[in-house]
Amino acid sequence: MWEAVLLTLAATAGNNIGKVLQKKGTLILPPLSFKFKVIRTYAFNKAWVTGFLMDIGGALLMLRALSLAPVSVIQPVSGCGLAILSIFSHFYLKELMNVVDWMGILLAGIGTIGIGAGGEEQTASPISIFHLPWLAFVVVIVFVILNGWLRIYRRQRREQELMQSEVVEEIIYGLESGILFGMAAVVSKLGFIFLEQGFSKILLPLSIAISICCSGTGFVYQTKGLKHGRAVVVSTCAAVASIVAGVLSGMFALGEHLPEAPGARLLLLLGWLLIIVGVILLVSSTKLVRFLPGKAKRSARGGLDKSFSAKQPGLIRTRDPNPSAVIHANTLHHLLTSPTKEKP
Repeated sequence: MWEAVLLTLAATAGNNIGKVLQKKGTLILPPLSFKFKVIRTYAFNKAWVTGFLMDIGGALLMLRALSLAPVSVIQPVSGCGLAILSIFSHFYLKELMNVVDWMGILLAGIGTIGIGAGGEEQTASPISIFHLPWLAFVVVIVFVILNGWLRIYRRQRREQELMQSEVVEEIIYGLESGILFGMAAVVSKLGFIFLEQGFSKILLPLSIAISICCSGTGFVYQTKGLKHGRAVVVSTCAAVASIVAGVLSGMFALGEHLPEAPGARLLLLLGWLLIIVGVILLVSSTKLVRFLPGKAKRSARGGLDKSFSAKQPGLIRTRDPNPSAVIHANTLHHLLTSPTKEKP
């Protein structure tokens, strides 16, 4: 079980850090196209190539982890990718984090240890090949309900001419993208189970292809939500929905079950809870800092100010004890060097 947990952590680290490095590389690159010069430019960009290889390597490690452990273990642990990305950004990109960020990382780490200690090896339960269409049918029904809710909400907004933040739209896009991310892991696991039970080997690459389509569609929905809504709401709903969808689908569609020992079951459930809470704290840390007590809030706010100043090296922040008594140096120099005008 620990091997699968460690592989999942390595995989989600590769996926998240790889995307950051690719994003960093594209800052000086032209838009990607099939032109030879453009492809050559990307191929010789060290940051982009490194990020691309890490992303691909992470995907392969995730497939290996799914072949070793249940989805109900892999999917929650993959939620720690945001914590790993935060640590990477702190030490490599020199970004400062506040108290809430560190608290979220700590909870996600403890939750991962709980899942590793409470999870147990499970034998694949006999499942039918018809589980895949049924799983797709359930997801379609959920999406129909969510999109129907979204259409009704938009109609009410038009009738009442509301100008408030579209919270419902943010939540729906986040839930839809998270469900698709969770289904991607479930479908991949389903392919490995079919292979173990002696079904045709063609089902494994077919399941992986469907999983890639689910992930791609999930990114489309997440991008829509991020474009029209707040990143905090969309990302939180996506992360939580991904974990919940993976766990529930693993339990009901793949025949996975909780550990029989009460202690192991408690550790697993507590691990799920801590990871979800840790992810929520990491995603919404900048909002939650406002609710901290005075001293902790000033400390966290100071960290944010330092991070902002570090990103703008030309900006010098000084604290003036008495702003009304300050005369800028250029103004003083102008007063001293300008000739006095004689009165006529």
